[in-house]
Amino acid sequence: MTTEAVAIARPLPSATVVLVRDGEAGPEVLLVLRHAARTFGSSFVFPGGILDLGDQRMVERLQGVDDALVSRSLDLGAGGSAYYSAAIRELFEEAGVLLARDRDGHWVRPGHFEDDRAALNEGSLSWGRFVETHDLLLAGDALHYFSYWVTPREAPRRFSTRFFIALLPPGQVATHCGGELVDSRWMTAGQALAAHRRDEIELPYPTMYTLQEMRDLHNAHEFVSWAEERRSCGISCNLPSMTERDGELEILMPGDPNYPVHLLVDE
Repeated sequence: MTTEAVAIARPLPSATVVLVRDGEAGPEVLLVLRHAARTFGSSFVFPGGILDLGDQRMVERLQGVDDALVSRSLDLGAGGSAYYSAAIRELFEEAGVLLARDRDGHWVRPGHFEDDRAALNEGSLSWGRFVETHDLLLAGDALHYFSYWVTPREAPRRFSTRFFIALLPPGQVATHCGGELVDSRWMTAGQALAAHRRDEIELPYPTMYTLQEMRDLHNAHEFVSWAEERRSCGISCNLPSMTERDGELEILMPGDPNYPVHLLVDE
């Protein structure tokens, strides 16, 4: 009997932002609903997406980001700053929140850029041209790296995703784009997890896992401190494995006794 080799999809580099604000019931995070036809369709996720070539060219426009230092934090040889650019770009395209300042150090008001946001989403405007035209300085220092996930090797489409926390800038309002995203909600981690248990919303496993980690944080600034502490200790890769048990899909994490031994190696 011959065993047919199964091709493993190469994970696409991507960035995700947990946007946080303080609310009456505690710190809230922004969850956006993916269109049914998109990846993670009909699920509530954090804003984010894959890196593009324009993100590689944004080094000079990123504040508070030294490529050598952030690449080391992300366990990369070089090019870590592109993840920061992608995180800022995707947050603006998907949620209308722009982590950028003007030359005087003031937060910009993204409401002035709605036509540009639409053009970015349509692909008729490049990220680099948008940033240069408005002379923006991208607030890389507003992003706090705290987690790293790689999609299971069994999945047909895979992502290598760096997770960042950012506080909602003053005066800005989050609005979902209406294309890839069809809804958005501010919820505490506990509220989101409870809604998921009641089958009111669908959460992909990494989103649910992240919310569980955050549920005991008491305010928005505690999110930042928590992320910085994790980064300083070093961040390992979360590489889940998917298996079927009793006809049900089961996700296993490293440390589970049934986790495949051959996956306990670098991706």
